Amino acid sequence: MADHPKPAGNRQSPRSTRRQVLVIGLGRFGGAVAQELTRLDFEVLGCDTDGRRVQQLSDVLTHTLQADTTSAEVLQQIGAKDFHHAVVGIGSDIESSILTTAALADLGVGNIIAKAVSEPHGRILERVGANTVVYPEHEMGRRVAHLVGGRIIDWFQLDENFAMVETTAPHAMLGRTLAELGIRANHHVTVVAIKPRDESFTYATAETVLGQGDVLVVAGPSAACERFAAMT
Repeated sequence: MADHPKPAGNRQSPRSTRRQVLVIGLGRFGGAVAQELTRLDFEVLGCDTDGRRVQQLSDVLTHTLQADTTSAEVLQQIGAKDFHHAVVGIGSDIESSILTTAALADLGVGNIIAKAVSEPHGRILERVGANTVVYPEHEMGRRVAHLVGGRIIDWFQLDENFAMVETTAPHAMLGRTLAELGIRANHHVTVVAIKPRDESFTYATAETVLGQGDVLVVAGPSAACERFAAMT
């Protein structure tokens, strides 16, 4: 098990374990999560069985380790039980994903977020102790599908039947205020924010007037968001 800590001059001072995260699996998903957590000022211990991945992130994360985390003994040695948060980013090796998640749960890690590649995989992860299961490929596929052939700029599925959508202002609504348009009553979505052309995003109010090229962020039932974004 190789340890690749950051140079002593770059280490952060000790802090609450709620600001420390164990990220296991440093592929595309886990590596991105670990780097973003570091940017958000969390202390991150990144683990992977692939020494190349570990080395690539050794100067970015607080600590990195090359280790087989399917072993409860190894997890104990690296102090996994001292972490409140753990992210299991292992995807392609389903057995390792499940064994690692189960071992973390057995050690009493309070918040385990695990990546799944299929619904059966996700159900097993939940049964062995994952608090939250994410499906990054599935969720990205849904987002991309909504972007094809329409006016949707971005799509965020908040739960099974509720979304937040970034789209352009329909031509038929230009030059009128949100109060006059009655968008929530007539279209069952709420305009949350607006980005006028060549300006920054700001909160939408009843007095907001829609202009050509404005970008809107609307929230509501998924089907209603789709219908609103399809308006011309």
